Amino acid sequence: MTGQEVQTMGWTQPYGRSGIIDVLNALVKDGTLPNGLDLSRVTVEPPRDPAHGHVTTNAAMVIAGPAGLRPRSIAEAIATRLSTDPAITDINIAGPGFINMFLAPAVWYQELGVILASGIRYGDTTVGNGRPVNVEFVSVNPTGPMHAGHGRGAVFGDALALLLSKAGYDVTREYWINDAGAQIDILARSLHHRYREILGETVGDIPPELYPGDYLVAPARMIAERDGPRWQDVAEDTWLEPFRVMACESMMVLIREDLQTMGIDHDVFTSERAIVDAGKVKEALDALDDRNLLYTGILEPPKGRKPEDWEPRPQTLFKSTAYGDDVDRPLRKSDHSYTYFATDLAYHFDKYRRGFRAMINVWGADHSGYVKRLQAAVRALTDNAGELDIKLCRMVNLMDGGIPLKMSKRAGRFVTMRDVIEEVGRDVFRFIMLTRKNDAPLDFDLQNVKEQSRDNPVFYVQYAHARACSVLRHAVEHMGADAVAADTLATVSLEPLSDPAEIGLLRHMAEWPRIVESAAEAHEPHRVAFYLNDLAARFHALWTLGRDNADLRFLVADDETLSRARLAMLRGFATVIASGLAVIGVEPVEEMR
Repeated sequence: MTGQEVQTMGWTQPYGRSGIIDVLNALVKDGTLPNGLDLSRVTVEPPRDPAHGHVTTNAAMVIAGPAGLRPRSIAEAIATRLSTDPAITDINIAGPGFINMFLAPAVWYQELGVILASGIRYGDTTVGNGRPVNVEFVSVNPTGPMHAGHGRGAVFGDALALLLSKAGYDVTREYWINDAGAQIDILARSLHHRYREILGETVGDIPPELYPGDYLVAPARMIAERDGPRWQDVAEDTWLEPFRVMACESMMVLIREDLQTMGIDHDVFTSERAIVDAGKVKEALDALDDRNLLYTGILEPPKGRKPEDWEPRPQTLFKSTAYGDDVDRPLRKSDHSYTYFATDLAYHFDKYRRGFRAMINVWGADHSGYVKRLQAAVRALTDNAGELDIKLCRMVNLMDGGIPLKMSKRAGRFVTMRDVIEEVGRDVFRFIMLTRKNDAPLDFDLQNVKEQSRDNPVFYVQYAHARACSVLRHAVEHMGADAVAADTLATVSLEPLSDPAEIGLLRHMAEWPRIVESAAEAHEPHRVAFYLNDLAARFHALWTLGRDNADLRFLVADDETLSRARLAMLRGFATVIASGLAVIGVEPVEEMR
């Protein structure tokens, strides 16, 4: 059999995935199943409807075809073997072959022990098996500081990198510096305009085609103080190149500082100009030519209204339609200069040659039309060995008390990401950016995210953690620190935890390892934020029950055994919340201020 062997911190019991794989291997050994089955698609997870059981597996469904057997007959064989496990209180087969299992409370007690022993490493998994993966994110043009809208892709990319690391991948965070395009010439001219202004020259209003932002004043002043009038009265071809370099360097300093405000560090910064100057674009095109994937041709005019300046002209084209694209794509213009696509193609070929078969790009949704062509290029250049997943992030609708805030870098009117973080805090900013799937619209109201209510998801989760910590502090005052330490609580009897709300909380805590694996495999870190909100909701509900019913309070004055069991549950809950928040780069707070 070729089942994927995965070790996860937590869920090592016979009813977990590894247990199901063991059962299938046993069925092969006794001749019930044939050898050589691919078990990579076998899953074991909580069913969508809790009434169907605590865990369900699709094992019989996914191997029935290759095994040449009916799903239900395989399911019956699996269920017969599992029914002898005392941890499984009930097992049934639903539909054509899904196996649903109900588990004894002892299962959740055991898992709580794993949580307490593991700490925030609970949920760590080897599903990634140390495979290198390159996550390229942010990569905004170095034409100014990052605005609030860029923050969504920045948070998404960093959280995805953290998630993949927890899932056992070897992650490299990369930033692609677009420093070779026409927008950098505009930036250089904008900086030169400010430079002349600093020297006292009457330059008039900033031309509409330039960037008017005040962020160019400081670097212009630095150049004026260092070089004096050296660049003032000389031809553009003399000053343009040095001003391109100085402008990019200054803007990248700003961008790095912006990223630091969110706690984001990239491992690699790759320059587009460096890729071009090193001849890597030619190398990539030669590789395509060697595969007979280049030709000289004439593209059809754009669909819809034909641009007035369009004219048919021969270009070097890449046969991207052979790899799933809609049309073939130009790599050289009629003047033989490279297209933007050519440099992007070379950049991803360079990633692959650096050892990254798995690549993930986080882009703005305005780049959606670019996805197919680049994925086609990666498949072509790597003989289908490279994988490129592109995650598109929709823009953020930034508001202040319901009033939209308009942003335009070109017009010099925009709210910087740093402004927003200073207003609401890093943790709030990061958490809110993950409260919607990356390709769904996201409203970010500067006033609403400060509210201390259930409608504010980051407050709701942080408050749950703080509440648990407050009970633990209270217990320390009455029982001593040693009594509530994780290693001590790991030894207490958990059988007093019998209320359905308590068992429900334990069950949900135990789902964390599965969330890590599924979110990492889908490249969807927002699932972590969703899970934390659901887990916090179960905790708050239990807190409310204790407020109304003294028997359900976490500390019961005349029952130390029950109190210790509930303290163990609280410690485990706080641990899982902290583990989840660490994945999305948010600090767990112990007190709400």
